[in-house]
Amino acid sequence: MSVGPHPSAGGVRRTGFNSGGRLYAIENICPHRGGPLGEGKIEDDEVICPWHGSRFNLKTGAVLEPPARQGVKSFAVQVTADDVEVEI
Repeated sequence: MSVGPHPSAGGVRRTGFNSGGRLYAIENICPHRGGPLGEGKIEDDEVICPWHGSRFNLKTGAVLEPPARQGVKSFAVQVTADDVEVEI
């Protein structure tokens, strides 16, 4: 489940995901053609770009299936008692 795109910080738009109770954050833009990864389908800790089907690992950002040739940046997520913090 996508928890939605987040404002740009450091010039990078991020999006968050909850997959199996684990929280992940990666860049929101697919490097292939700019598709919105936050709108992608989640399967087995992977996100599938809704535009052309590239797959990315939610933990590492690595590209797992083309047509994208490069991965996306992943960001550390810290859950505290009151908040969820995402690396900038």
